[in-house]
Amino acid sequence: MDTSATPTHCPYCALQCGMNLTPAADGGVEVTERADFPVNRGALCGKGRTAPAVLSSRVRLTSPLIRKDGVLEPAGWDEALDRITEGLSRTRTEHGPDACGVFGGGGLTNEKAYALGKFARVVLRTSQIDYNGRFCMSSAAAAGIKAFGLDRGLPFPLEDIPRTGCVILVGSNLAETMPPALRYLTELKENGGTLIVIDPRRTRTAEQADLHLAPRPGTDLALALGLLHLIVSEGRTDEEYIQSRTSGWEETRAAAMAHWPEYVERITGVSVPQLREAVRLFCEPEAAMVLTARGPEQQSKGTDTVGAWINLCLATGRSGRPLSGYGCLTGQGNGQGGREHGQKADQLPGYRKLTDPAARRHVAEVWGVDPDSLPGPGRSAYELLDAMGTDIHSLLLMGSNPVVSAPRAAHIEERLKSLDFLAVADVVLSETAALADVVLPVTQWAEETGTTTNLEGRVLLRRRAITPPEGIRSDLDVLHELAARLGVEKGFPTDPEEVFDELRRASAGGPADYSGITYRRLAEENGVFWPCPAPDSTDGTDDTGSTESIGDCEDASLDVFPDDPAEDGAPDDLPGDRLDGGVHPGTPRLFLDRFATEDGRARFVPVSHRAAAEEPDDEYPVLLTTGRVVAQYQSGAQTRRVDELNAAAPGPFVEMHPRLAERLGAADGDAVAVVSRRGRAVAPARITTTIRPDTVFMPFHWPGEGRANTLTNPALDPTSRMPEFKTCAVRVETAK
Repeated sequence: MDTSATPTHCPYCALQCGMNLTPAADGGVEVTERADFPVNRGALCGKGRTAPAVLSSRVRLTSPLIRKDGVLEPAGWDEALDRITEGLSRTRTEHGPDACGVFGGGGLTNEKAYALGKFARVVLRTSQIDYNGRFCMSSAAAAGIKAFGLDRGLPFPLEDIPRTGCVILVGSNLAETMPPALRYLTELKENGGTLIVIDPRRTRTAEQADLHLAPRPGTDLALALGLLHLIVSEGRTDEEYIQSRTSGWEETRAAAMAHWPEYVERITGVSVPQLREAVRLFCEPEAAMVLTARGPEQQSKGTDTVGAWINLCLATGRSGRPLSGYGCLTGQGNGQGGREHGQKADQLPGYRKLTDPAARRHVAEVWGVDPDSLPGPGRSAYELLDAMGTDIHSLLLMGSNPVVSAPRAAHIEERLKSLDFLAVADVVLSETAALADVVLPVTQWAEETGTTTNLEGRVLLRRRAITPPEGIRSDLDVLHELAARLGVEKGFPTDPEEVFDELRRASAGGPADYSGITYRRLAEENGVFWPCPAPDSTDGTDDTGSTESIGDCEDASLDVFPDDPAEDGAPDDLPGDRLDGGVHPGTPRLFLDRFATEDGRARFVPVSHRAAAEEPDDEYPVLLTTGRVVAQYQSGAQTRRVDELNAAAPGPFVEMHPRLAERLGAADGDAVAVVSRRGRAVAPARITTTIRPDTVFMPFHWPGEGRANTLTNPALDPTSRMPEFKTCAVRVETAK
């Protein structure tokens, strides 16, 4: 390896692919292969390869901006920070601390997310903090906590996926959202396993499937219940596992039996023979997995929907066994770590509950404050944004672009404009930053050191490779300066390793325990899986049931592929989870011995199908679903500034079936309007047979008249507070 190369990680999705950054002739950096990182083994998508383009001063912010006479103009740092201090202070004086809102992002490092949550609760004393990860995987998190007592996106490493017998992939298009991860599904099939993809579109990922089920958007819950009904009626449940490792089965079984196959076929559009084939493929191997993504999660019943898929795993004895179980494919780069350390409305660092007195005492002691001074839980992300201009008068926003990414986006844009004061810290002048009173230019991935936690729960070290341009500061510097100006001069260090060491102490003993993880270990070990207690905080057991190695567990003789001698029995090369020499090695695999509940049992949660918050009618007869394309990322604030990516995906489109296009009289490329109860979006038609005739699809990366989230429904899941991005009723018409 080039000795000048800096090993680090991609700034985009939750794979956090490994890459090397090497000096370029123009003074910047080039991305080169880093084959030693096990997640991507050197492979990168186009976004990762072109990530250094956003480092250019041609596209990024290089000076603070202050709004004067309605126009954002360059300003000095002291003036900008003083203006933010003034805006927040005035709001606290006139309306109280809860009139100040804080909004974070799933792309912030663990250190930034931790410091932002601490800043909100210790400096501003506000309860009104949440982040855009609420829009990503919160339903899966809520369902995982209900069932297992713990939420970690994947309770096993990605390397286990090719070695299982069957994967049901629900609402994920890995080929476009996480291209380097597609190899795990390819290897699964090469090893003799089978792949079932559930998606209303026949995506590039669905093309790889042995069985593709295309349910009507918003009916994933009914589909899962129908499969569980068949599993019960065909005698495919694992009764011994249910009795020994779970609770709540009888109520869950009764709920599933009300969803007979023909009824489910009418709801979902998936035929009974396809349902039976899915059950056969899933149940015949000794090991199998269900992986969900935004499709089933971004619904007003997302928690119940994910819970139904977890029930499927529990009824067949999959969870907490080798090469098996339920997992969530977290989306944002630090979506996992971002929700663990305090920027979520109801949580404290270490994934502790804000309402737990013991958790409050522990964190308050680390922070040096009175536990009673910590505010209680605040509003969830959409509710916080919706309250701007009424209950919330000032907002500090870091690393998010809700003008494009929030549901009912035109309304949220108006709410942002109604604020008394808005400050945004970002790398680029996003559509949200363009509305701000003060904009702060901050460092990004290659210009700073910090940690992230990928979708496996693997904590990683991003390393600084280049010096940021003059005039750019880190988010940690911003919070340090603002805290001092607001009267808290200590407790907000600017060195990321110092912040991480405090985070370790704050997380110690919590569900997401990082106390045994250090920067040195992360550098030497290619990441460490949490929970990883410090040596003095564990006796060799933990609440995740993961102290036993694969070879020591009760299923050590598991024969996943009996025809392949290389897979005869549990693989010996899977790392165990025992303490070694007084240092905890981390926990790649959760729940092998017990679940993280009080009695160690997984909990079935009975659920029943219910309709989406908004169903088609005569006025709005078509369903809209949204998603991503391979060349853009999230709100597109950064990727839309990269020429190569824009050439591949230059703008929005409306994907529709030829039957719908014929009824409209629309040809491929014609401008069409999609109209919901919340607004109107216009984009070119893309006509294809790979989508259901009753459904249209729009990617959500663009602002302006093609903004998909102008249309989407903010109806919230009652548990996770996740908005219903994935389905709403629309009509489609030719644009005039």
